[in-house]
Amino acid sequence: RCLTMAPPAHVFTISRAAELLGEDEELLWDLATDMEPEDGCLWIHGTSDQQTMAFTAQGLEYLRKLILEHKRNTAPLRS
Repeated sequence: RCLTMAPPAHVFTISRAAELLGEDEELLWDLATDMEPEDGCLWIHGTSDQQTMAFTAQGLEYLRKLILEHKRNTAPLRS
């Protein structure tokens, strides 16, 4: 059996995702490197070999979780 899913109707480029999430684009690049299409991460290919990462709505939610986890792990310890 094969699971068939509808393709996303729209995606957000990594630049737009950074704006929407209020985070630095470079941080999103670092956090999203291991994301897969199943996580809501896609690659958009343009002309002249231009390409960028993009996210579905599910991908934005996954990124939010990664950002929270990252901030918890990098928060300074309180004495």
